[in-house]
Amino acid sequence: MQVLDYLVIALFFMVLIGTGVWAYLRKVKSADDFFVAGGKLPWWLAGISHHVSGYSGAVFVAYAALAYTHGISVYFWWALTIFTGLMIGSFFLAPAWVRLRIKYNIQSPTEYLQRRYNMATQQLIAWSGVILKLFDIAAKWAAIAILLNGFTGLPIMAGILMAGGISLIYISLGGIWADVWNDLFQFSIQIVAGITMLVFVVKELGGVNEAMHIWDKLPAGHTNPVAEPYNIWFIITFLILNFLSYNGATWNLATRFISQPSEKSVRKSARLSALLYLIWPLVLFFPMWCAPIFFPGMENPETSYSRLALEFLPVGLVGLVLASMFANTLTMTSSDANTITAVLSRDIIPFLFPSREKKISTLRIIRITSVSFLGLTIIIALNADSFGGVLGLIISWFAALIGPVSIPMMLGLLPAFNRMDHRAALLSIGAGFLTFVMTKFILDLSLAAEIGSPVAITFLVYCATGLLTRKSSS
Repeated sequence: MQVLDYLVIALFFMVLIGTGVWAYLRKVKSADDFFVAGGKLPWWLAGISHHVSGYSGAVFVAYAALAYTHGISVYFWWALTIFTGLMIGSFFLAPAWVRLRIKYNIQSPTEYLQRRYNMATQQLIAWSGVILKLFDIAAKWAAIAILLNGFTGLPIMAGILMAGGISLIYISLGGIWADVWNDLFQFSIQIVAGITMLVFVVKELGGVNEAMHIWDKLPAGHTNPVAEPYNIWFIITFLILNFLSYNGATWNLATRFISQPSEKSVRKSARLSALLYLIWPLVLFFPMWCAPIFFPGMENPETSYSRLALEFLPVGLVGLVLASMFANTLTMTSSDANTITAVLSRDIIPFLFPSREKKISTLRIIRITSVSFLGLTIIIALNADSFGGVLGLIISWFAALIGPVSIPMMLGLLPAFNRMDHRAALLSIGAGFLTFVMTKFILDLSLAAEIGSPVAITFLVYCATGLLTRKSSS
């Protein structure tokens, strides 16, 4: 990278911090403002924020590798399932979140669980999410640092401190307002960087006409929508998980719905996010699909997108693409951190210190909680090597366990499941966790079965327990 590339990245960081200061001075006057924007988040801003908060720099690393090795199938099991799940959920599931805020003044996604089930269920889900997110966010700081190291040679430790420190400043100052406006800024960068990369790759291919005929030049099987192990059962499983996750089981995405003024607004924002998942990944993935043509036989396909940028983009634009990749991870971690702070402040700390509940709502305590949580994630990231394989294991657990936790959390929003009480919730979560352990470490199943079994068992136990307890009580 050249001096101009570094200037682009420096400007990017300055805008992030500046947005946090602006939100601190102009937008955040109470806890309600800090966590849920006072219920005044515009639908279009919430939709864009929901979209960019739903994926990290893994798209440019892990998914780029899958695009290199498996071709177009990654679009069908990832982007298309999110689009479908969000469009379905926009009719009845996503709007349920804003109803809870209007009726009960909730500010965190787990706050309603005490009223819906009981304190034990709420605390189990809240503690599980917070502990797993500590490692999940820490791992993303490490991933950002590795990304910076690959482009600039910046030491990993310095990269972690830079990424975590900048996020800590603007989130603790501006809360969700800083988060969503920076999401808009970061998505604008991503659009410019993504289209720029697409244009230069098409130019290298020989123009639009040649680019339209690349499919015959790709390795065998790369144009198949379904490719093993990402078969049709895997796609169905991911559709179910993404339906739950993107409609609110992933807490930071639920916050985008909670923070809006009406159900109509939520429906529009969910559909905007869905449309972006339908269209925008095609722009991002096309250069990745072309990578085998330019770089056949890569030993590490995870570097394919970075190599495309370094190979084909002029000075200045490399920094723009890096800022785009950096922004995707930063927006996800910052969004997670803001929501976890809400869960800590609204649900966990009042449970631990009930006599101080009123004081916890003050912005000063909330900001201390935010800084403390983010600081702990940075410490874990700095010591990532000490965890060895455990850190990666925790991350994979978080992805797999979203099913068991999300079933009682999401279905509890719907009137059709009103008969399922805390017994159904606790037993189903336990059954889902046990199934995950068995499929992960004992049974030898296909990838689709390994991922889908925990959520399927959780659903069955949740419904069966609810029906049985209803019969016994009657």
